[in-house]
Amino acid sequence: MSLSLVRLLQLASPALPVGAYSYSQGMESACEAKIVHDKETAQQWITDVLQFNMSSMEAPVLARLYRAWEAQDLESAAYWNQYFLASRETAELRAETEQMGYSLAKLLVDGKFCDPLRVANLTELQPKGFPVAFSFAAVCFSVPLQEALTAYLWSWLENQVIAAVKLVPLGQVVGQGLLFSLGQDLPHVVQRALDLADDDLCNFSPGLAILSGQHETQYSRLFRS
Repeated sequence: MSLSLVRLLQLASPALPVGAYSYSQGMESACEAKIVHDKETAQQWITDVLQFNMSSMEAPVLARLYRAWEAQDLESAAYWNQYFLASRETAELRAETEQMGYSLAKLLVDGKFCDPLRVANLTELQPKGFPVAFSFAAVCFSVPLQEALTAYLWSWLENQVIAAVKLVPLGQVVGQGLLFSLGQDLPHVVQRALDLADDDLCNFSPGLAILSGQHETQYSRLFRS
């Protein structure tokens, strides 16, 4: 068995201590507004975010960051990190990616998982989004780009389904069914992320942005976004 597979599973694990479980990325507001209220609407919500946000912005940026770290192109890594941070539409979405990026970078430093000289290039980026830290870890662990993208998207998908299970609420079997169904789209999303040109990057999802903004003042909340 390849060691890179082991590292891939480590990066995709919900046990990775970056706090992803504490964020719903607007789904909590969608549930409050009754937009998401059962299995079908939860699946539609996650599918839409995957199509209009993850596949056309976050995943392609992650691919560019991976290539920058692989080439030790620090200027490009800094550029795409700032590009991604600028694409966050609300305070909560910006705070989420910064907190997760900080946590993963701290894990790499404290755990001494990477060459200290290389990881210093990551820690010097301030602030840093989650994609820049995740892509650095993938390169550090020698995880191939396509597999790294799959792990990143799977981790996001799993957290979205877990949020739906808690918020709607849905049963665990229903949740597994959603993962089985939605997971079929990931190979296509990964390929799109690899093929998309710079000028085609887009995260136009006004419904998500509005609901995320509303979540900042929502009266009762389980999640931080």
